[in-house]
Amino acid sequence: MAAISGIGIDVVDIARFQESLNRTPALRNRLFTAAESELKISSLAARFAAKEALAKALNAKTATFNWQEVQILNEGSGKPVFHFSGELAVRLASSIVHLSLSHDAGIASAMVVVEANK
Repeated sequence: MAAISGIGIDVVDIARFQESLNRTPALRNRLFTAAESELKISSLAARFAAKEALAKALNAKTATFNWQEVQILNEGSGKPVFHFSGELAVRLASSIVHLSLSHDAGIASAMVVVEANK
């Protein structure tokens, strides 16, 4: 039986996010995998929101969270899905992680629900 173990949501102003990346170029490599960093700014902002929402769902203030261990991919249908590696993959091996992304009118948003199998 699965039970919700965490929910996270985040909203990002795309223009402000672009300014942050311009001001601190190393931030792009810290936050995104090589494949992700090639995407357009609206997709990057949505992926940043997704990683932030995941961190909130996992209560990352009390646990280790490595941005590089999280990658957002798209299935053939376009549906976004998380791909985890390293310690995060081990931590979430028995969990189901749902993701929804959106970007419109200069805002990117993401919602994450983590289900832990019991």
